[in-house]
Amino acid sequence: MQLIDWIVLITTLTAIVSYGAWKTRGSKNVKDYIRGGNDAKWWTIGLSVMATQASAITFLSAPGQAFHSGMGFVQFYFGLPIAMVVICMIFIPLYHKLNVYTAYEYLESRFDLKTRSLTAILFLVQRGLGAGITIFAPAIILSAVLGWNLTSLNIIIGILVIIYTVSGGTKAVSVTQKHQMGIIFTGMFIAFFLVISYLPENITFSKALEIAGASGKMEVLDFSFDLNNRYTFWTGILGGTFLMLSYFGTDQSQVQRYLSGKSIKESQLGLLFNGLMKVPMQFFILLVGVMVFVFYQFNASPLNFNPSTKIAIENSEYLDEYSRLELKKIEIENDKKIAIQKYIDTEKGTEYKEKIQELNSAEEKIREQAKTLIHKADPNQETNDKDYVFIHFILNNLPRGLIGLLLAVILCAAMSSTASELNALASTTTIDLYKRNVGEEKSEKHYVQMTMLFTLCWGILAILIACFANLFDNLIQLVNIIGSIFYGNVLGIFMLAFFVKFVKSNATFVAALITQVIIIYVWWLDWLPFLWLNALGCGVVMFLAILFQIGVPNQKNTDPQKHNI
Repeated sequence: MQLIDWIVLITTLTAIVSYGAWKTRGSKNVKDYIRGGNDAKWWTIGLSVMATQASAITFLSAPGQAFHSGMGFVQFYFGLPIAMVVICMIFIPLYHKLNVYTAYEYLESRFDLKTRSLTAILFLVQRGLGAGITIFAPAIILSAVLGWNLTSLNIIIGILVIIYTVSGGTKAVSVTQKHQMGIIFTGMFIAFFLVISYLPENITFSKALEIAGASGKMEVLDFSFDLNNRYTFWTGILGGTFLMLSYFGTDQSQVQRYLSGKSIKESQLGLLFNGLMKVPMQFFILLVGVMVFVFYQFNASPLNFNPSTKIAIENSEYLDEYSRLELKKIEIENDKKIAIQKYIDTEKGTEYKEKIQELNSAEEKIREQAKTLIHKADPNQETNDKDYVFIHFILNNLPRGLIGLLLAVILCAAMSSTASELNALASTTTIDLYKRNVGEEKSEKHYVQMTMLFTLCWGILAILIACFANLFDNLIQLVNIIGSIFYGNVLGIFMLAFFVKFVKSNATFVAALITQVIIIYVWWLDWLPFLWLNALGCGVVMFLAILFQIGVPNQKNTDPQKHNI
């Protein structure tokens, strides 16, 4: 990185943090601090909801996912528009009618305190882990690529987020996320147009799509019913809908975004905006990854994009064998350039398309052999390089100054998502656990101070989780796996509360505990793709609760009192 990159990066991050802290200084009551004063417009809500979901993991992992596996990952989001409509029709009117601060308050009036507390705790567990990962994801990749200290990066990202989240609460998160999304969109569009401009003169965008298609990267839809395939149309529509209903309807990090709306209509418009924009946005991010793939069909690429693997090999006895694989890869790359050019120039496309696919398979085998050697050289070395593809392209091909901007994009995404999570974790801890279980009523100022304190505590915990985390198969999958383990169960509890009125608290509470054990067991044994865990968890908790209630038909809520906050 050059001086100009540092200037762009530091200026961008400092401006975001300072603006968020200044714009929202002086929140004195719970309504202002937790619900942002209920004055957010629909576009602020929509961008804030989008920014909360689109963490740095999205902008680091999704292009790498597309580079290796193509556009099929976009099917994961197919259930999102359906979920947005359902939430706008059912969840938002109910939350506004009850005037709640958190999603879990409703569960006490419908069931009892222990059910509310259990659901809040399930949220705190999974979102607390998620907050650590959203810090860790960009930190570990930037650390490996730039040589920055990993622990220091975790701490810096965490502290930047804590400053304005503690200072201004929900409104600080929302107003900064608008500007962060502007920076993110600007950076991604610049990256997209630059990668297109870097292709050979005779390779237009349409020809680049043809090349990607010949390599199997443009297969967007998969209508198979193969449960071993994580990303299919049916997985996205069914499993994705349950996941998105759980995430946007019951996860406080998202609920808090639209509870800050000026009215029901503003909240609904914000979520509908997200429903319309999210799939195209994700499609575009994946398309950036596909164009990076096409770029590397004409330019040399490393055998493994994780730079630390090269160091591990160079210090081992496997260097010569690894070097031979690199030479084989160069031969394949040269053959591919010829095959691609003939595929573009000739009408005999099928023959050369098969040749391109054959060479791609040969290159993939060499990459797998390289991973084996890397693992032999250092068993602790991360060989899966999906998360390093895009950052490698940025650092080695973008002009000076723009590198700083794209790094700011990654860090802004990390900050926006983490800020929402810390804000929601603190609000839930204060409202659902602390305030509800402390007998003596305190002042507004006291609860604001406690929310600030809990924000700080959750921020420190997220930093600690980030410092002790390990890189998973793919970071964007890891976040969704953690969510899927808990979300289905929580959604099922809300579905029982909304639609199955005869089921009472004890049946729901016991069913939720059993369901969580079942889902963790199913995930541990890898019986189903993780997206299906959402539908399974929702179905199991509803079935068990109904079954238990039928067995004890005269059960009443053990704590039926309404608790207004």
